[in-house]
Amino acid sequence: MSEFPPCPSCNEEITYPDRENYVCATCGHEWPMSAPEVSEESTEKVVRDAHGTPLSDGDTVVLIKDLKVKGSSTVIKMGTRVTNIRIVDGDHDLDCRVDGQKIMLKSEFMKKA
Repeated sequence: MSEFPPCPSCNEEITYPDRENYVCATCGHEWPMSAPEVSEESTEKVVRDAHGTPLSDGDTVVLIKDLKVKGSSTVIKMGTRVTNIRIVDGDHDLDCRVDGQKIMLKSEFMKKA
């Protein structure tokens, strides 16, 4: 096999050096020779509250701002306590229940209780 690393884009082992980059002969992807190894731990997304405290599944949070519920005339008031949150991917990164309604909220409007 090749003594050069496989392509990070397509995982093919047909790569070659070109000045300070490696090049994939299959897909044409180029990456620097001095690129640090990416581990699975560093790619994990950490969701943080408004004060920078990391959040995890099952935490209890408190709203720091009144929030209008889109598509409704309902307002979730500041200080509302939300228990048993769930972290999800996407723009709205918290899945929770508020007053019996399943709602997705952004972590930037929460603080950990």
